[in-house]
Amino acid sequence: MVLQVHDELLFEVPASETAEVEELVRTEMEGVVKLNVPLIADLKSGPNWRDMK
Repeated sequence: MVLQVHDELLFEVPASETAEVEELVRTEMEGVVKLNVPLIADLKSGPNWRDMK
């Protein structure tokens, strides 16, 4: 993890590992606690912070 800004986390990973890291982050963020309302992690990736999709 490179940076945390409020409720956003910024990771820098090799392009070949993007899918694996996205799966890991989504699983951990959405499964951190069981609630009646699901937690949803919105993930984006891109070559830099400005161009994330």
